Amino acid sequence: MWISILRDGAVLATFALAFSAACVWAQQNPSPAAKATAPPPPEASPNDIDGPTLFASVCGFCHQDGGRTEGKGPKLAGTKRSDDFIIARIRNGKPGAMPAFGGAFSEGQIIAILAYIRALEDDAN
Repeated sequence: MWISILRDGAVLATFALAFSAACVWAQQNPSPAAKATAPPPPEASPNDIDGPTLFASVCGFCHQDGGRTEGKGPKLAGTKRSDDFIIARIRNGKPGAMPAFGGAFSEGQIIAILAYIRALEDDAN
């Protein structure tokens, strides 16, 4: 009788240990479907300041005429740079040329500035 109880207890303990290990493994190794689901790209929200106002108040000192002409910073109207490049430049800056604004702007504000830059009309000057 004691052997049966000990054996049943050992089986139960082994099952509990295996179940615990499986749970830990499942938490550390999500399914391929969970890995494939990427978050949507950031968008400006209605609570974010609008791009033109933010650009004029912070960026306009260096990017003259609202980004339409070169100043201390380059002309942005008609830029061929990618969205990712512009977002990274706003976020990280450029040593010796442009401060990093990633700590000052929300992701929505950065996207709003990008949208403003993309909407600039290039007068080919």
